[in-house]
Order: sequence, then structure tokens, then C-alpha cells
Amino acid sequence: MNPHPRLPFVTSADAASARLVHLVACEDSATVSRLLGEHAAFLQGQGFSAKDGAFTLLPGDGGVGAAILCVASARANDPVAFGKLGTALPDGDWTAVLHGLDEGALESALLGFCMGAYRFSLGEDKPVTTRMVVPDEAKRLVALSKALWFGRDLINMPANLLGPRELADMAGAALVHRGASVSLVDGDDLRSVYPCLAEVGEGSERKPVVVVARWKAREGAPRISLIGKGVCFDTGGYDLKGAAGMLRMKKDMGGAAPMLAVMCAAIDLGLDVDLELRLGCVENSVSGHAMRPGDVLRTRSGKTVEIGNTDAEGRLVLCDLITEASESRPDAILDAATLTGAARVALRPDVPALFSNDDELASLILESGKTTADVMWRMPLWHGYDAWLDSKVADFGNVTSKPMAGAITAALYLQKFVPDGQKWAHIDTYAWNDGARPGRPEGGEVLGLRAILESLSRIHNNS
Repeated sequence: MNPHPRLPFVTSADAASARLVHLVACEDSATVSRLLGEHAAFLQGQGFSAKDGAFTLLPGDGGVGAAILCVASARANDPVAFGKLGTALPDGDWTAVLHGLDEGALESALLGFCMGAYRFSLGEDKPVTTRMVVPDEAKRLVALSKALWFGRDLINMPANLLGPRELADMAGAALVHRGASVSLVDGDDLRSVYPCLAEVGEGSERKPVVVVARWKAREGAPRISLIGKGVCFDTGGYDLKGAAGMLRMKKDMGGAAPMLAVMCAAIDLGLDVDLELRLGCVENSVSGHAMRPGDVLRTRSGKTVEIGNTDAEGRLVLCDLITEASESRPDAILDAATLTGAARVALRPDVPALFSNDDELASLILESGKTTADVMWRMPLWHGYDAWLDSKVADFGNVTSKPMAGAITAALYLQKFVPDGQKWAHIDTYAWNDGARPGRPEGGEVLGLRAILESLSRIHNNS
């Protein structure tokens, strides 16, 4: 019986007839030739060669008997390198066997298979027909897989089914189930505590909710505050997006999804941390109650913000949450948001932009990303652009009128709410795969999940 019924995994005890999929270092051409056996000449004649990503099926009694995937040794830590397994393997149970790859590649391979096998559908539930045998003790693999599928599900969910309340309820249920303490803040309570965030949600009939959660492994563990932008749909407000720009805006809660997934996985793994989580669940819409360009909003910090563009709402959601998080002086604050198109212009969709006011924290996240093949790229908090956010009527504006450095100025805006001496990192992510690739089906993506989890597992050494 599959102990994780939604995941495409099975135990060895329940897969007695599992076929072998050979995972071979593509540099090991001798092993490839041996595995191909009598079919080597035929397959090579068809163009098969032992290059990175090469895959083939081998015949057996009555059909497919085995499979081979070649992977470059330098990519053995990257689950995406094995993602083809999720779509290329035929129905049935499979056992992975390594050839010339480090033992740690097995977890990468199984996770990559799981990433590639993921499908989002609101139609009839279809049973998993292709499964991979996992070791009896695969706690980390299962935690990562569950978190990844959960995060993708949230981002892929249509906005009519996942509004602010639904997102908050799903987050609360997932965390309470894991033993975290959770409170949901809404209504007048929310307006008094998060006044700027509340204004973002005024244009929608679906009112905002803030999730505040806490879990700690032990007293005295490093306290990390996670913050996620949970804009369940973003019309742009009065600065209305065009049709093409609005089409994927269900993914604008793609900062909340990975941070929620991170906390779920961290609890499942029992990481040695004291975690706080704040999710700003809101919808940016248009009505007679919506904020307008030129409005001046007061934030939780007491600072005032002039609205230069209502489509720059994410930073208005985050600033109140950052202010609250900083009040208890955690060891570090990490926020994630689908914040700017400028970050995508600079780095394209697969690489989140990382901003930080602390070199040690930034290095920890970047190195964790390299270790897990979940990379980010650090960008500068260039204070030469601070004046671009000046306002004549408020403490500052939420945008610059200059058509450049949009990701940097957004991060500079957020930094205004981070007290001196508080370690902080901001992740500007895309949270979406524009097209299907091995390991990355088209749709929602929880970029940074593995990197942040690895950072949390190491952070006690750096706090």
C-alpha cells in the first residue's frame, strides 16, 4: 500500500515486480553500452548516445523490461536533471539504480521524478499509475515532495476557488494539523493592525485575512520570521492591467505558497528552528472603495506612502507584515513575493532575485541554493536610487516614475520598514513555469523551496 497516497511513491514491500530504471553518469559510456547489451547497435543507429538527458526504454519479456537515463555527474544534485522520469516512464512500479553517480543522487532522482509526475486538475481524480520505489526511511524526500505539490496546487488554484479567506483557511488547516499555533486576523482587527494592507483589499468584496502562525522545535532555537505575499488575484486596481497581464494573476500569491510550503516541510522534518509565518491574503480589485493613484496611506510603522501606482500593491501588503515581524527582533526575516516584472526582465523566470541587508544571511541562502540546485541571484540594494521614491506629500512613494531598476526600488521600499540591525532578505520570484519542461510542468512553481529549507537547517550555525 502506498503510504503517501497522492504522491507517486511505493515501498519495496508493495512493489515486488518493479522494473529497473538505470541512472547512469553520462560520462560512463562503458556502463551505458553494457546496459544496452544486444540492443546497443540498434539504439545507437537510431541516434541514442550517452549524453545528459538521454533516455531510452529497453525490451523485456512481453514488453518494456527496463529504462536508462543518462545524467551529467555535475547535475546529479539537481532534481530537474531527472525530471524526465516523471513523464517518460511507462505505467507500473520502478526501482532506481545508480551507476557512477554519488549515493545522494538517489534523493534528487526520486524528487525529480515526483516533480515531473505532478499534474494539476480539478476534474475527476485519476489514480497514480506510474510509481517509484522509495527507501523505507525517506522522511526528507517525502516532506519535500508533499510541500512542493502543496505549493504548486495553491498557485494553480483558480482565483474563484482560492480567495483570501480560502487561502488563509487552507494555510491554517495545514499548520494546525502539524501542531503549529495559528491565528487568522480579519475585519476591524486587521484594519487596526495592518492599515496599509487593509487598504489594498478595500476594492474587493472578498476582504483580506492575515495568517499568523508559530512553531518551534525548542526554547532558544533560532527564530526566523517568514513572510509571504498572498495576493489571490491582482487586477492592478485603478491602474488596471491589460488582458494579457491579468491572465496569470491567480499566481500573485506565489510568495505565500512557498513560504507556507517551507513551514510545513520544516515542521515535518523537525528542523531546529523557531518559526513565525505571516501571510497577507488579499485581493487587489476595482470598486468605489479601492485605493486610487495619489492616495496617501498610513502604514503600521506610522510612515505614510503616496500611491503612485495601484498595481504596485504587493509592497503595500508586505510592509505592514515586515514591521510587525521586526518588533520581536527575530534572528532573521525572510519575505517572498511575486513582486516585479523587472526581476523577470533581469533574470528570467527560473531564477528568483535575492536582496538582503546582511552579507552573511545572503551568502547562506545563495550557498544553500547551490547545494540544492535551487539557485537565486543576489541583486543590490543600491541606495543611490533612494531618492527615486521621494514624495512631495508623504514620507515616500510606493513606486518610481523612472522606467528602470524596478526590482531594486521595490526592495528599497521594503527596506524602509526593516529596523537597523535586523537581518532581512527579500526574494522576488516568478512562481510559474510558462511551458512544460522535464520536472517543471506548465503552471505554478515553488521556486526557492529547497534553498530556504537548506538555509533553515544551517542557520543555527550563523545566528
